[in-house]
Amino acid sequence: MSDYEELDDPKSQPRYTGIPTFMRTAFTDNLSKVDIGLVGVPWDGGTTNRPGARHGPREVRNQSSLMRTHNQSTGVAPYELCNIFDVGDAWVKKPFEISGALDEIQEFFEILHKANVKPISIGGDHSITLPILRAIAKDKPLGIIQFDAHCDTGDDYLGSPLHHGATFRRATEEGLIDPKRTVQIGIRGGTVLPDLWRFSRESGMRIVTMDELYETGADAIIEEARQIVGTEPTYISFDVDGLDVVFAPGTGTPEVGGFSSYEALRMLRGLGGLNIVGGDVVEIAPPFDPSGVTAITGAALMFEILCLVAESHANEK
Repeated sequence: MSDYEELDDPKSQPRYTGIPTFMRTAFTDNLSKVDIGLVGVPWDGGTTNRPGARHGPREVRNQSSLMRTHNQSTGVAPYELCNIFDVGDAWVKKPFEISGALDEIQEFFEILHKANVKPISIGGDHSITLPILRAIAKDKPLGIIQFDAHCDTGDDYLGSPLHHGATFRRATEEGLIDPKRTVQIGIRGGTVLPDLWRFSRESGMRIVTMDELYETGADAIIEEARQIVGTEPTYISFDVDGLDVVFAPGTGTPEVGGFSSYEALRMLRGLGGLNIVGGDVVEIAPPFDPSGVTAITGAALMFEILCLVAESHANEK
């Protein structure tokens, strides 16, 4: 017991002290007392061009010391609603073999899922979402709200069907997500094929381009997304390249002309009350951002998703 009782909580201690964990939560490997697990997935073997996202979890842990405990905009206080812990990294012992690496990541999340722990993860490249879904969506396909510059529903690339640009195609083919309950927000940029995201369209996914987002307005798009996913379990996947490159320069596949960090926060806050069972923030590549702003933004996005999952979990009780 310190001279200041409020400092007994690690989240209230000076931010420059202690061993970095996500948002200064306690670390545990005892899952029996965990409702929501904050997870690092330091693997970027599915990257098609610029690696570096393997360093994302460590830097987000560091920058997330700036996060606080109450969401001033929504009123949600996640730590009052749930038991939230940093449960460590789903690190890969054999990172150079893609299929095996994804299996290793899946095994980690299967342990969490078996313990009824809802995961919120920091990647890693966007291919990490596939093994997470393999672990938590075995019994019933999930709805997906994806913030991204790219649909990630491509096919084989350089001889591999597994990479960060094919995640949601593979997840659909494996029955892990319901494409008719999938919304992809922020799509833009050039493509190497005239109809690169044909799979998204033909499977029934709702593609929201940046042009449409600005013409229609973010609030209207989020209201539509709410209607599409409905009340069934839904997963949020946030690729930081959905943000304009000025807000997230530290990413492997940057695209200019994205939404702002405030617009991202506003859209996430608009998802309150949905049945959110987990989420991830991916493609934070610190080597491309000496300023650290991408990791700070990633931590803020993680906190918003945490608030959504905590609120959803509390509503289950």
